[in-house]
Amino acid sequence: MTDREKQQNHPGAGDITQDGGHRVFRLAAVVKCWNGAHGFELTVPDLVIQKGEKVALVGFSGCGKSTLLDLLAMILRPDSAAEFTFRAGQDASLDVTGAWKQKNIDGLAHARMRHIGYVLQTGGLLPFLRVQDNIALSCWGLGLPEKAAVESVAEKLGIGRHLKKFPGQLSVGERQRVAIARAMAHEPSVVIADEPTASLDPINAEEIMALFTELAEEKSVTLVVATHEWERVTALDFRPVTFDLKQDTGSGSVRAVVSG
Repeated sequence: MTDREKQQNHPGAGDITQDGGHRVFRLAAVVKCWNGAHGFELTVPDLVIQKGEKVALVGFSGCGKSTLLDLLAMILRPDSAAEFTFRAGQDASLDVTGAWKQKNIDGLAHARMRHIGYVLQTGGLLPFLRVQDNIALSCWGLGLPEKAAVESVAEKLGIGRHLKKFPGQLSVGERQRVAIARAMAHEPSVVIADEPTASLDPINAEEIMALFTELAEEKSVTLVVATHEWERVTALDFRPVTFDLKQDTGSGSVRAVVSG
């Protein structure tokens, strides 16, 4: 058994059970609320994301895109849900709702670490680590071989010559490529990206998004990207998920309903 297979069969994987099918996420009647003077409620009536799909969460700032990303990444606990399941592969699934209810934080964390990659808008690189070590972080945490994985993904993203450098020695676009490489190095089932090209100029943004998508397709990774630039991802065959916003004129609270 390989090191990767051992990690996939790790007993701490969050009660992942054997289950067929190609569906990665299924959310039904999932709700997350933020209370306060100007409250916000995100409702997901029904959302299914299939293996290998490219999905774009489309909307302006404040519509709930990041909230939905954090729910999908199992970082944020829903307030209620009729169903919330995650399939790490064709034959393994996790009842996310049940795991939150049982306070199985370790199980959720392991499933997240092993099966999900996350790209932050600002990259989120550690400035005191060289590029090769930033990319290798997910492999380190899982006990996976790192050298070949790091070099392979770095070459595909055009940053192989920068592996010995520190993030501060790179351009903004190069740092974002490193962030994408880090999210992909451990071969996750899903990669989630929050406005991954927002800080880039249009030429760099287009090039990096194309490379990102090509790498995800090559590795059969499900890609979920939050963006307000629908024109950029529509040419790459992303499926749009949108947010219908309604404001209570009395309280000022906003309700966002997800569709797509």
